[in-house]
Amino acid sequence: MKVVLQRVSEASVVSNGVLTGAINKGLLVLLGIHPDDTEKDIDWMVSKITQMRIFADEEDKMNLSVKDIQGNILVISQFTLLASTKKGNRPSYIKAAPPSIAIPFYESFLNKIRLSGFENVQTGVFAADMKVHLINDGPVTIVIDTQQPE
Repeated sequence: MKVVLQRVSEASVVSNGVLTGAINKGLLVLLGIHPDDTEKDIDWMVSKITQMRIFADEEDKMNLSVKDIQGNILVISQFTLLASTKKGNRPSYIKAAPPSIAIPFYESFLNKIRLSGFENVQTGVFAADMKVHLINDGPVTIVIDTQQPE
């Protein structure tokens, strides 16, 4: 599972001209699912995302989590995060989970974020063409990969 985590002052997603998710201060999570991902990976990633201290405290140090600031979360499925670009100029997506695997994991991921205290998680539309708008705050952008946890 690979995530691009962006600290935002606002973000939204539109699919087929319809606004499907919008948040104010919080996290935009771009989520790519690998076929070998497990529920353990989801648990680890949800914990990492919800507890990552990347928001400023009263001394302007990145010391608070999205939970601490009572921020919002917008999750967008994005299989292109698992693109292989080693060979040629056309990315290969063979490392991305097919929908039959990815959809249940995406839904489990959303459910576990909600159960961790974020009842109003906003989302895009799985496998749809989406327009994502954001104001990256900082900018702060972090890549997290369960296949290479560092």
